[in-house]
Amino acid sequence: MRHYTKSSSRISRSIKSFSEVESSIAMNYLLKTEPTVYSFGNLEREKTTIWDGVTNPAAVKHLREMKAGEQLVIYHTGDEKSAVGTASVVSVDASDAKNPQVKIKVGKAIAAPKTLAEIKAHKLFAESPLVRQGRLSVVPLSEAQYGWLAGSQK
Repeated sequence: MRHYTKSSSRISRSIKSFSEVESSIAMNYLLKTEPTVYSFGNLEREKTTIWDGVTNPAAVKHLREMKAGEQLVIYHTGDEKSAVGTASVVSVDASDAKNPQVKIKVGKAIAAPKTLAEIKAHKLFAESPLVRQGRLSVVPLSEAQYGWLAGSQK
């Protein structure tokens, strides 16, 4: 019985250590916006903005989990349906759990915007919520997905 307890304790410590490491890993996200309401062009002019007003519980959770310095792709919905620019997280105020306020700053326009059709056709996105949950307005991205969308990876 003691052997089991020691093993359990060691496993628990390993799991806790993994959780700590996992929570310190920077994530990338895609933020969807209707360009007639707020476009990447608006962000380019303003330089920074507060990203809020998201109501989907999964998307709100992703906003609360964001950390300063994480990389973002801005995606235009509506008629455009394409990834058009990059940004980064400046700060997160999650004091209101239902309406976190994420301050973001502009990055750069994507030289060759990726359309939804191109995204759906790429194997990197086969299991992505971007394709599987089309209405989700804040989508986590892997490094490879971010790189491909931002144009820094083929």
